[in-house]
Amino acid sequence: MKIIIIGLCLLVIMASSVVQIMCNSLYGNGTDRLSLLEFRKAISLDAQQALMSWNDSNYFCSWEGVLCRVKTPHRVISLNLTNRGEIPLSLGHLHHLESLYLSNNTLQGDIPDFTNCSNLKSLWLSRNHLVGQFNSNFPPRLQDLILTSNNITGTIPSSLANITSLQRLSIADNNIKGNIPHEFAGFPMLQILYADGNKLAGGFPRAILNISTIVRLGFSSNYLSGEIPSNLFDFLPQIQLFVLDSNLFRGHIPNSLGNASKLQHVDISSNNFTGVIPGTIGKLTELYRLNLEKNQLHARNKQDWEFMSSLANCTGLTLLSISDNCLEGHVPSSLGNLSVQLHQLLLGGNQLSGGFPPGFQYLRNLISISIDSNSFSGVLPEWLGTLQNLQLIGLYNNNFTGIIPSSLSNLSQLGYLYLQSNQFYGHLPPSLGNHKMLQELIIGYNNIQGVIPKEIFKIPSLILIDLSFNNLDGSIPKEVGDAKQLMYLRLSSNKLSGDIPNSLGNSESLDIIMLDRNIFSGSIPTSLDNILSLKVLNLSQNNLSGSIPPSLGNLQFLEKLDLSFNHLKGEVPVKGIFKNASAVRIDGNEALCGGVPELHLQCMLYHPF
Repeated sequence: MKIIIIGLCLLVIMASSVVQIMCNSLYGNGTDRLSLLEFRKAISLDAQQALMSWNDSNYFCSWEGVLCRVKTPHRVISLNLTNRGEIPLSLGHLHHLESLYLSNNTLQGDIPDFTNCSNLKSLWLSRNHLVGQFNSNFPPRLQDLILTSNNITGTIPSSLANITSLQRLSIADNNIKGNIPHEFAGFPMLQILYADGNKLAGGFPRAILNISTIVRLGFSSNYLSGEIPSNLFDFLPQIQLFVLDSNLFRGHIPNSLGNASKLQHVDISSNNFTGVIPGTIGKLTELYRLNLEKNQLHARNKQDWEFMSSLANCTGLTLLSISDNCLEGHVPSSLGNLSVQLHQLLLGGNQLSGGFPPGFQYLRNLISISIDSNSFSGVLPEWLGTLQNLQLIGLYNNNFTGIIPSSLSNLSQLGYLYLQSNQFYGHLPPSLGNHKMLQELIIGYNNIQGVIPKEIFKIPSLILIDLSFNNLDGSIPKEVGDAKQLMYLRLSSNKLSGDIPNSLGNSESLDIIMLDRNIFSGSIPTSLDNILSLKVLNLSQNNLSGSIPPSLGNLQFLEKLDLSFNHLKGEVPVKGIFKNASAVRIDGNEALCGGVPELHLQCMLYHPF
């Protein structure tokens, strides 16, 4: 950690791992020297012995880490210390201190009493390891109090409202309980209030209705419940950010939401809101993020879907998520009137039906499409391949049919393709290999047939392939060894045959290999012992023969090995994973013997007649 003291009346730009202290003046170089000695006494750890030079035999301006101004009288303008533990209590006696930034360090202990720092306006202590009860030992002129990401406990002191100059308060990511005190209604200038990630409980804080100056309000990830006041947004004319996600709120979204014309970011996801999405939401012309996912909102008729038409007025909208609600029926064509700036459109986890929703083709800047876990049907449109910016396509758990459009190969930025649990048929197009940025390819649980294109394994960025539960046949291409970044390979429950290629051992990043329920024959490749990161290997229910390679016991991270129901023979190895009988399945191989006693396998001795 660094500490910098600057004896100027200027605001200095804050950097991480830096403390900046600004004061009107210091009381003379004698006072400076004594102040430095007080600092030294407060330091509990000096691992690098940075303060060895701090003694009476040296002029204090020559002490390590101390910087004085050149002209006389010499005054300390900078102090750089490392490896300190707690905030020195002596900081509470700096009456001319205006700003103190101690964020992004590993400071411990309680927050000192800053009451006597009567000129202190900005106090930033975020992202440390501070503990203790939330007290109100802060000066009356404070404007910024930032305590984010510590281990502060207790309740919010009502006396904090006595600091009427407070403009920015962040207590997010602590262990504070209770609720926002009613006295907060008296804040005349509060603009930012972040209390996310605590243990706040009770209803929506009524005091907020009296703080008309609020610009940014965050209460996410708490235990707040009840309904939001229906007239809330009539009293918050300046609000730009409203975040209540991951609480226990219920009831309707207030119609007054449309009256907060400056709103830019709304997130009320992961609650229990019911009713329809109000059409007044289209009045929020500055809105760019709207997240309503994981609630119980419904849309059953044309009138309920009017909000979609109204959102066309939000011309800067970049994210819209209404996934995991109770929306029904066909998605209206007004979807295509949404902002051309839209990057993410998430409709998954509802009760939507019909063909692929119309209007997507007009949203040219989409990066993510997610309409999973609905009842969509029909074929995928060829124009899907014209959305050049797509990076994620999530269509899983629907009733789509037909072939996978070859036009998808035009999506050069595609990183994630999720088509599992549909009714796709036909062959896997070799053009999938054109996706040079593809990381995850999941097309399991369909009716895909034919061979696995070797081109897939030449995608340099690929980390996950799941083609399980299809009708694929033929062998695994030897090019599987070219997939150097591949971590997950699942080809279970197909009709794949032939030998498991030795080249599989060249995919040295694999964590999970699942080739069960196929028709593989031949022996288990000894090259698998090259995959040092392997955790799960499932080759069960095939026609594998020969012995179990003892070298599999060298794989230190292997946690689960299933070789059951094959035609393996010989002695079971006894080292590595084979020591743990509960981690190994080898039943259904009648010619195996030996191994650890827990397997209860005996090797019969051969006695010639």
